[in-house]
Amino acid sequence: MIGGPHALQSLFLARLKLKRHFALERAPAVVRLVWEARKSDNMGLLEFIRSHAKALPDLGKFALAMAVIVGVPALSRRIRLPAIVGLLLTGILIGPHGVGLFSENHVVVDFMSEIGKLLLMFCAGLEIDLALFRQAQRRSTVFGLLTTSIPLLFGMTVGLCFGYRFVPAVVLGSLLASHTLLALPIILRLGATRLEPIVITVGATLMSDTLSLIVFAICASTYHSGFSVSTLAIQLIEIAIFIPLILLGLSRLGAYVLKKLEADENAYFVVMLAMMGVAAVLAQIINLPAIVGAFLAGVAVNAAVQEKPAKGKLEFFGNSLFIPIFFVATGFLIDPVVFFRSIVRHFALTAGIILALLVGKWLAAEIAARAFNYSRASRWTMWSLTLPQVAATLAAALVAFNTLNPAGQRLVDSHLLNAVLVLMLVTSILGPILTERFAPVLLQESSRNYPTRTRRVAAQQ
Repeated sequence: MIGGPHALQSLFLARLKLKRHFALERAPAVVRLVWEARKSDNMGLLEFIRSHAKALPDLGKFALAMAVIVGVPALSRRIRLPAIVGLLLTGILIGPHGVGLFSENHVVVDFMSEIGKLLLMFCAGLEIDLALFRQAQRRSTVFGLLTTSIPLLFGMTVGLCFGYRFVPAVVLGSLLASHTLLALPIILRLGATRLEPIVITVGATLMSDTLSLIVFAICASTYHSGFSVSTLAIQLIEIAIFIPLILLGLSRLGAYVLKKLEADENAYFVVMLAMMGVAAVLAQIINLPAIVGAFLAGVAVNAAVQEKPAKGKLEFFGNSLFIPIFFVATGFLIDPVVFFRSIVRHFALTAGIILALLVGKWLAAEIAARAFNYSRASRWTMWSLTLPQVAATLAAALVAFNTLNPAGQRLVDSHLLNAVLVLMLVTSILGPILTERFAPVLLQESSRNYPTRTRRVAAQQ
C-alpha cells in the first residue's frame, strides 16, 4: 500500500476536518458562534461576546431589548423577585459593563429612558387615590408628615456622620422620606383597601412623595447654582408660585381641555402627554428637576382622568415600553465589580442607610398608630407598606447623581448611589413579604377594631 499507515491517518484526519468544516457551515449561527469562541485563543469568551454584540445591527438590538422587556418581568415573578430588580440586573448584564450590547452613550436609549422616568413620576401622581386621602385627610396628613420627616432626619444624620456636607446629607434624607406602595396589590387581593390604617397610609403617600420631592428640588437647585441667601429666596418664591400654578392652574385648565376632547381619545391621550412635558419643562426653567413637574402634573389631572380609557392606555404605554427601558438603562450605569467593591468598602454606610429607613419608617408608623389607637397589626402593616423605596427614590437618586456643582462634583456620589440601589433591592423584597404577613392579621381583627369601615369587607369574607 502506497504511503503506509501514516498516509492513511493523514488522509483520514483531512477528511474529518473537511466534514467538520461543512457541518459548521450548515449549523445554526449560535453553534458557529460557540465554536468560534472555543477556538479563539487570544480572546476571552466575554470579549468575544462583546465584539459580536457591538456588531449587531440596531434592529437586532431593538429586538433583543423587546425580548428583555417581555421576558424578564415574567421570569422575575416566577422566582418571586420584583420585576424592577430583574430589569435592573438585566441592564447590568447587557449594558456597557456586561456584554456591551448597548454603549454608555446611546442617544435613542437615553431619550426613551428620560421619557420613561417622566412617565413613571406622572403615573405615580395619577395613581394616588385622592378620594381615600379625603376620607381621613387629617390623619393621613399627620402620618404623611411623620413618615416624611423622621426618615428624612435619620437619613440626613447618617449622611453627616459619614462626612457628607449638609446639602448632600439632606438629599439622602429626602430619598428615604418617600415610599412606593409596592405591596398595594396584596392589599387589593385581600380586600382590605377600606380599612382605616390602609386608607391613611395610601393618603400619606401623597404627602410623603410631594414633600420629599420639594425638599429634593430645593437641594438640587442650591447645589447646582451655589448657595446664597438671595438665590435661595428667589428659588423658594419660584417654587411657591410653581406648585399652585401646576396643582390649581393645570388642574382646572387640564380638566376643561380634556373634557372637550373626551370624544377624541387619540387627542385626549396626546394632550395628557403634552401636559406632562410642559410641566417638566416649566420645572426645569426654574432649576427644578423635571420629575417634580411630571409628578405634580399627574396629581393635578388625577381627578379629571379617573375612569377614562386614555388613562389606562397611557399607563399601558408607559408600563409596557418606556418605564421598563428606564429601569434597564439604569442598570447600564452600574459596574458590578465597582458596585460590589464599593458596598464592601462602604458597608457601614450602606447598613446605616438601610437601618435609618427601617427605624425611621417604623417609628413614624408607631407614633401615628398609637396616637390613633390602632392595633399592633395595624402598626406593622402601615410600616411594611411604607418601606419599599423604588419609583420616586430611584428617579430622584439618578437626577442627583447627574447634578453637578460649579466645581463639577456630583450631588450624590457613586457610593451613595450604590447604597441606594441596595436599599431599593432590600426594601422591595422585604416590604411585600412583611405586608403579606401582617395584613391578613389586620383584616381578621378589623371587625372588632374598625366596625363601621369594614362591615362591607367582613360580609364579603
